[in-house]
Amino acid sequence: MTQLGIMIEGQEGLSWERWRRICGDVERLGFASLRRSDHLISLMGDDPRDCIECWESLALAAVGSLSNGRLLLGVGAGWNRNEHEVFDIPFLNEKERFDRLEEGITTMRDLWSRTYPKPARNPIPLLIGGKGLKRTIPLVAREAAEWNFSRLDLDMFRESRDALDQRCREIGRDPSSIRRSLMTSVIIGRDRSDLLERASQVREVLPSLRAMSPEEVLENRKDAWLVGKPDEIESRIREVSRLGVELFMLQHFLLDDSDALELLAREVLPAVA
Repeated sequence: MTQLGIMIEGQEGLSWERWRRICGDVERLGFASLRRSDHLISLMGDDPRDCIECWESLALAAVGSLSNGRLLLGVGAGWNRNEHEVFDIPFLNEKERFDRLEEGITTMRDLWSRTYPKPARNPIPLLIGGKGLKRTIPLVAREAAEWNFSRLDLDMFRESRDALDQRCREIGRDPSSIRRSLMTSVIIGRDRSDLLERASQVREVLPSLRAMSPEEVLENRKDAWLVGKPDEIESRIREVSRLGVELFMLQHFLLDDSDALELLAREVLPAVA
């Protein structure tokens, strides 16, 4: 069964009012998940944008035992040099960062085993993203409940998926025990006019698109994102899901656009579930 979830880039203008509304919309409309990034500074170079701290926002949405075990913890080795510099955190080399990630997973699980009350799901399931064959894929095979791929590149996904399956078999783990998710952005519209309006709004969020006309945005993003009317997006999701993608994490950049969520939920979700 293919599932759709919503992904919010919290550092790109998320406020408490917006977060409350998004949480309510996602729950009401029946999406499988709501996830958000934990950055504190815009990744688009627009530092004054609103951002609410990740763990506090999850408390509002209800995490851990409060949500009956719905919490999924995404962990990684870190990649954003700017945040390290702003907060005066040493940006170690890749090997050192992966070593610390693996040590951190061991430490967290040890703490969860000794803390009270214990997490509703103990250990808390981990999401790990990436495609690196040397460190990431073996780590996913050993530790992850979910593997996330963050590009709508089917050849690259297929190659990484096969490598993960092989690594799982080598260590005696059933590959199907790891859920496969794909994160991509979406521009949806009931008709061409609707699509152009959303493309125009997305330009204001992503500086790389600002010099383009709405028509050029749609053309530029048509392969890299899910772009189109509901039936077109449904068709693309079905194509990708045949490769083993079980959950689509849809980046929702237009934080005030509840209508886009309604359209996804009413016309795409039932068709692909």
